[in-house]
Amino acid sequence: MHVSNPPLVLIFGPLDPSGSSSLPADAVTCSALGCHALCTLTALTVQDTARTEEIQPVAPELIDDQARCLLEDMTVQAIKVGPLYSAESASVLAQIAADYSHVPLVLHLQRLPDSGLNSELEEEDLLLAVFELLLPQTDIVVADHHMLEHWHAQGMFGDIDADRPAEALLQYGAKWVLSTGAPLRAGQGSYLLQGPDRETATWPWHAPANRLLDADGPLCCAITAALAQGRDMPGAVESAINASAAFTARHFQPGMGQRLINRSAA
Repeated sequence: MHVSNPPLVLIFGPLDPSGSSSLPADAVTCSALGCHALCTLTALTVQDTARTEEIQPVAPELIDDQARCLLEDMTVQAIKVGPLYSAESASVLAQIAADYSHVPLVLHLQRLPDSGLNSELEEEDLLLAVFELLLPQTDIVVADHHMLEHWHAQGMFGDIDADRPAEALLQYGAKWVLSTGAPLRAGQGSYLLQGPDRETATWPWHAPANRLLDADGPLCCAITAALAQGRDMPGAVESAINASAAFTARHFQPGMGQRLINRSAA
C-alpha cells in the first residue's frame, strides 16, 4: 500500500537535553501533528527542568552548513526558527530564508538568556540583526505581548516609530505578528493576529493554570505544521490555537523544576 510522505518542517533551535523546549520537543510536537521534523542546531545547552546552567552557541558557518545540506536534499514545506545567540547567526538565517523565500518561515521570539550563560551574547546587536535582517524574510512572528512591551519600553526597536511593539515588527517587514497574552479588555487576554493592510483577528487567551516551560512552543510548532500542510495564515493560526490548547492541557513534573508539556500525543 502506498503511503504519502508527511510534510517536512525544518526547525532551527538549541538542543534542550531535558526535552522541555526547542529540540527535541519541537520534533515530537511536529510528529504528533502529522509532519516530519528536520533539525538544525543553533546551540547546545546544559539544563534541567529548574535552570539553564550553560549555553554553547553553534558557529554560524555550521548552522549554514547543516541547513543547506538538508534543504538541498529534501523539499521543505515550512521553517520554524527558535532561539538564536548571535547577530551572525541571525544574518545566516536571513540569507537562507531569502534563498528559500517560497518556504513559509515562522519566527518564535523569546526572552534572551542571561548574559552570564553566554559571554559572547550581545543582546542589542542580536535583536537589531533579527529585526533588520530576519524579520523581512519572516511570514509570521509569534511573541509574548508583555515581552514585546518590555522591549518597547527599553527602546529595543530603534528608530521605528510605532505606538505598539507588534506594529514595529510589521514595519520591520514581518508579514504577520501573533501576540500571545495581549489585553483585549479588563481582565481578559487574547491571541492578537495582525497582518498586511491592517488585518486583525483575535481569539480568547487564558494564562496557563500552571507555570509551564516553553508554553508557546506547541503553538509555534502547530502554526508551522499547518502552513506546511497548505493552510492560509489566519486558518493556520486558528487551527494551531486549538491544537496547542490540547497540548498545554496535558503536563507533568518529571523533576524538581517546572512542569513540562506532554507533547507526545495530539
